Amino acid sequence: MKKIFLYILAGSLCFSACKKDDEVETYKEPEDIAVQNNYDDQAIKKFMNENYLDAQGNIKAFSTTDTSDDNEKKLIELPYETLPSGVIYIMRTTAGSQPPADQEQVIKTDDILTLMIRTTAYLATESDGKVSFISSLPISNTINVSGLPMVDPMYYYAKKSIRDAATTDAAKQRSYYEVEGFREAIQKFKAYNNLPSGSPYNLQGVILVPSRAAFARDPHYPYNTQYSLRNYSMIFNFQVYGRKDRPEAEK
Repeated sequence: MKKIFLYILAGSLCFSACKKDDEVETYKEPEDIAVQNNYDDQAIKKFMNENYLDAQGNIKAFSTTDTSDDNEKKLIELPYETLPSGVIYIMRTTAGSQPPADQEQVIKTDDILTLMIRTTAYLATESDGKVSFISSLPISNTINVSGLPMVDPMYYYAKKSIRDAATTDAAKQRSYYEVEGFREAIQKFKAYNNLPSGSPYNLQGVILVPSRAAFARDPHYPYNTQYSLRNYSMIFNFQVYGRKDRPEAEK
């Protein structure tokens, strides 16, 4: 009986050891947040080298087997601006991709925005000396899902009523919901003069937000209920269908 017990114990220890050896750690949070910031910047530039914009302004990955995209310009080859926060924005310049001068609307800090938008979060890390995004999380996608624009996503603006209804101190803060880098960059664009919601889209551009200008390592609203957005960068592909002044009671 004692020998049987010893054999079982030895087997279980061997299994545990083998399991531990086989496990591959895909992401380990750097202790120094500056290292994560560096990962983000490198991964964003890599992303810009591997993707382009199609005829409607959608972000598309270059194909390794289809030659039809061989003449497309990489995102990194398009005119882009980098803000002091590290946020990069690309404004499309093709015909019809921006509001006509007689219809464009300036986007102000507290505006109510109607957006056709695809928002994805990406986690950057280093593996074998190479830095890249290793996972992605969909946050919102009106382009491929509903086909209709959305009004005031909370990552753009958290209304007073939402903050007042919160039950924790963190959730009463706008920073718990809003992606600061997106709010900063969206004001560089112009809104259309309230396009009908069923209008065909022609996306205006891209905003790439490193994690330090998103939620970094702070508490945040669970946009994806299964996973944390801690250390995640965010990429927005969008068109601003319209803007309105926000009532004082909602600010």
